[in-house]
Amino acid sequence: MEKYFNDAIIGNKSITASFTKKGELLRLYYQQPDYRQFIHYMYAGLQINDSALIKLHDDINNVYHQYFTKDTNILNTEIKNTYFNLKVNQTDFVPIRQNVLVKKYIFTNENTIDLDVSFLVHSSLLTDENNAVSAMVIDFGMIQYSHDYMLALVAKENPVLSHQINDTSSNIDTGKIQDKDYIGMAADSSVSYHIGNLKPGETKEIEFYLYIQENKEIYKMHDVLEKIEQIKKIDYEKELNHTKSYWRKYVKEHAKLELKEETEYDKKIKNIYNRSILLFPLLTNEQTGGIQAAVEIDEEKTQCGRYAYCWPRDAVFITRAMDLVGMEKETEKFYKSFCKNTQSKNGMWEQRFYTDCRLAPCWGYQIDETASVVYGAYMHYQKTKEEKFLKDNVKMMEKATKYLEKYIENLLAIEEKEDLVKKEILENKKEEREKIHVSYDLWEMHEGVSLYSIASIFSAFQCMIKVYEYMNEQEEKERQKTKTPNRLKQEVMLKEKEKLQDYSQKIKKYVLENFYDEERKTFVRNLEDRQIDISILGAIVPFELFTAKEKKVQNSVETIDLNLRTYTGGYKRFEQDHYRGGNPWTIATLWRALYYIELKQYKKAKECLDFVIHSATEHGYIAEQVDNQTMQPAWVIGLAWAHAMFILVLEKLGH
Repeated sequence: MEKYFNDAIIGNKSITASFTKKGELLRLYYQQPDYRQFIHYMYAGLQINDSALIKLHDDINNVYHQYFTKDTNILNTEIKNTYFNLKVNQTDFVPIRQNVLVKKYIFTNENTIDLDVSFLVHSSLLTDENNAVSAMVIDFGMIQYSHDYMLALVAKENPVLSHQINDTSSNIDTGKIQDKDYIGMAADSSVSYHIGNLKPGETKEIEFYLYIQENKEIYKMHDVLEKIEQIKKIDYEKELNHTKSYWRKYVKEHAKLELKEETEYDKKIKNIYNRSILLFPLLTNEQTGGIQAAVEIDEEKTQCGRYAYCWPRDAVFITRAMDLVGMEKETEKFYKSFCKNTQSKNGMWEQRFYTDCRLAPCWGYQIDETASVVYGAYMHYQKTKEEKFLKDNVKMMEKATKYLEKYIENLLAIEEKEDLVKKEILENKKEEREKIHVSYDLWEMHEGVSLYSIASIFSAFQCMIKVYEYMNEQEEKERQKTKTPNRLKQEVMLKEKEKLQDYSQKIKKYVLENFYDEERKTFVRNLEDRQIDISILGAIVPFELFTAKEKKVQNSVETIDLNLRTYTGGYKRFEQDHYRGGNPWTIATLWRALYYIELKQYKKAKECLDFVIHSATEHGYIAEQVDNQTMQPAWVIGLAWAHAMFILVLEKLGH
């Protein structure tokens, strides 16, 4: 089933849930933000005065209005059925102190006649051979369970009116369900509740709790039922107010920029900024520090290779933004925990991981993942100046740098002249050497040598040069204290620093000789298709291989504008980009803004930022891609990397 657009995201430290703009629950994750997802679908509907089923989240007579309670992850969906004039206020939130999804519906009769209302839920969990889902009806709801986990849908006070365990899809649309069995083997089942007869102007309500349990500690059914009884005692108003206070305090503590709210445009900027702050913790594994790219949008891989993984490179951009909004501890955990636990023995990082540090499905490797971690760790140190962080991570960074050195040595055929035996071996294994440096590019579409990847390695080397300079200073201070210098350690660091300086010069020379097209007067993205690509800007910002004012760079940017800028002001990734229709990307547009900022052309940078602001959703989410005609999200709503780039641009513009 296609569920490509997560219009709203809520959660706490253990649960993440996503919804459509009409309030339909799409995905429910527990105990980490990227695994496991339980919901195949969960449809809610109404039967009014013996009508057929009125689908609450998909009916031609329904009018919708959705909004978050200000500065929180509490979602409100107003649904007005214009045929019966019944208004439904739906509230969804995950309490900070309870690992349940709380749902409340308030029904108001705005008609002139009585309305007899029943509420139906048709739920299907994801199932497979090893975790076949069954269901059991209980007094106030139903439990859907498998060997490894269970999910309970329980009403606080309303008893079940009717239920259907088997073949519920065949007759649910009639609004009438009935089954003699209380337990069965179907993956989808349904229950109904009688809300009551509402007189004109009368209001009634129902509260639900969605409780997930992994069958590790609690697996006996009587223990599960006892836990459900405890959940039913949750004080809704108390938990709602606590959740509201928690998130508002969270935003207040992390909203470091003082943003004005004088105009509607100002309010939208602040809304996106605050929503970014509220989104980051919902995508972060609190235990490991791993950060997923986005809540999943394509489990069946019909359009892409999935998104709910942690790419180290993406996370480096995200942690830079986190540092700017006071999430330094979360950034520190990413490097000290996640990166250390996912680094390979040879020093590299694979393409992507689950946020719990387990290796995720990959189709190759990207050398910039490894280089980005070195760069990102140093940038975090630059922001915090915490010496302990640097000392704790320097071995990890050195190990990664050694791997990057081998990559460059193989790419540039760097050899030690005095080692004739080694030279002969390398000559004999030339083909093998050339295979080592084959890597996917930033967009995971081209396998070979790319400018962005080379620039990221250059930046990693520059960062390590600064690390060695700092460490040498510390050794000097220690020498003056103890009068017993560690000469050997200093000599090793000096030698390594000189090596990195030499390799950096060679990298720059290699790029100038191979990646600049003299005929087109532009840098190109790789050595094969030689297309214009927005990632060329990575050589300037953030990696500083070149400066923004260099003539060849300015020539390249002019070519980027001619080939990648669309009439709406958004930028595509590269020439002939056909992925998902070849739309402009928010990341690409914000990258262009960062280059303008390097030149202090703030007005033009703001024009790029405007494209992102105008295309953001009403909730303040930034999409990966934007439809050029409608200026609406075209793919992946709530992309963490895009939100991070937004914060980087906003901070540099001094808003």
